[in-house]
Amino acid sequence: MTPPLPETRTPPETRTRIVCTIGPATADAEALRDLRAAGMTVARLNGSHNTLDWHAETIARLRDTLPDVPILFDIPGRKVRTAALAHEPHFAAGDTVVLTTEPDHDGREKVSLTHATLHRVLAPGTVIFADDGTLRFTVTAIDNRDIHCRAEAAGRLRGAKGINVPSARLDRGALMDRDRRMIAFARANRVDFLGISFVSSAAQIEAVRALIGDSWPRIVAKVESQGGLDRLDEIVADCDAVMIDRGDLSVETGLERLALFQKRILAAARAGAKPVIVATEMLHSMIERPFPTKAEVSDITNAVLDGAAATMLSGETAIGAHPVAAVTTMRRIAEAAEAHLGAGTTPTGDAHSVPEAVGDAAALICRTLPISKIVAVTISGFAARAISCRRPRQPILAVSNDAMAARSFNILPGTRGLHVDLPFSRDSTDHIVHCLEALWRRGALGDDDLVLVTAVGYPRSGNRMNLLQTHAIADLVATLGWKSATRRSA
Repeated sequence: MTPPLPETRTPPETRTRIVCTIGPATADAEALRDLRAAGMTVARLNGSHNTLDWHAETIARLRDTLPDVPILFDIPGRKVRTAALAHEPHFAAGDTVVLTTEPDHDGREKVSLTHATLHRVLAPGTVIFADDGTLRFTVTAIDNRDIHCRAEAAGRLRGAKGINVPSARLDRGALMDRDRRMIAFARANRVDFLGISFVSSAAQIEAVRALIGDSWPRIVAKVESQGGLDRLDEIVADCDAVMIDRGDLSVETGLERLALFQKRILAAARAGAKPVIVATEMLHSMIERPFPTKAEVSDITNAVLDGAAATMLSGETAIGAHPVAAVTTMRRIAEAAEAHLGAGTTPTGDAHSVPEAVGDAAALICRTLPISKIVAVTISGFAARAISCRRPRQPILAVSNDAMAARSFNILPGTRGLHVDLPFSRDSTDHIVHCLEALWRRGALGDDDLVLVTAVGYPRSGNRMNLLQTHAIADLVATLGWKSATRRSA
């Protein structure tokens, strides 16, 4: 008899996942619980800010407070940033601002940058953007390692903000010592996902994967440059998830085509059954104000309609004045967009493999039968990804006997990852019904559910998702004699 699973309660969620960046405003246990209750499904930590000690403490607090929430740890890679500044200079249009590749300048006279050789690829007349393109400077002179710039508009240059030079060729492929330390930190602290900046090839992903030396953490490739767009298909094929960092992408490739590039990336990732996180300034106004702009509402709506697996909040939840309101607002907008999409799992079209054909068959079954839940029995998560990208209206229960894998499935749209402490057989399909019994005892499945089950039967190397079953749970209860004495509510 399968032992009962521990009781788990989860708040109502949208199909679209909500990624929240955790920062000073939200790092305590009460704030984390409030974010989860509002709709957060993935917690993000930005390695460009705070110390590794702070991140370690926050990861431990997340695991203790919200053990089912996957953690995404973003590493800066070779992204150029301003250093941490004790003084963040204000300036007017026309003022001179001195940037430098020398370290340890605090912003009073010069602003240090994290790229030690940037001055070598600049010249008078070069345009430099900062803080996701919201600040613009023109280089007027290069003096050794100092870069003298004219501010094109009034503003304030903050610490740890991104610097973009679209006209310059910067080597972003090689891993820095800082990246290696952060990857080791991510492994040691068993985060679920590792965000890699400025990915421009599959080889770059493989270099990180070799450093990880394991299947965890999974890799989120950030597409934020022309190089990433040029090799989009190979990046999608090799990564585990994609993030559209619209701040850098808009500056690196041109603001006027940003929305078109976003649609292109979403379409490519959906074809490859990879989840996409849409990031940057989705509710930027709510860092300070309690309500969104109408443009922000439209932005989130269109991301959901175009197939985003997740939408992300950055400063809104890390340092903002209204973090819980921002999550609630994003959730409500996503719910409205999902309601507009309506019922209907979408086939991908021409199937060229068994898993694609099974996925299309699942889409048809979900459209024509009163299926109430989909159960994906999967170790790695392929089945859950393949089904979730088809946008079923039914909730997906992604079941794995790997606890870390099960938690990671919560990044997939409409999916709840569940861990079962059961062996998955390679020479029979008996484990599938045991998984269903375990979910029934947990309360994740009810007697009135008609479920569609997808899995891989008799797996060999490269063999994926070749099995579909439908089950009325009440029939299984009666036929197999499942007893309800130890059953718990989900």
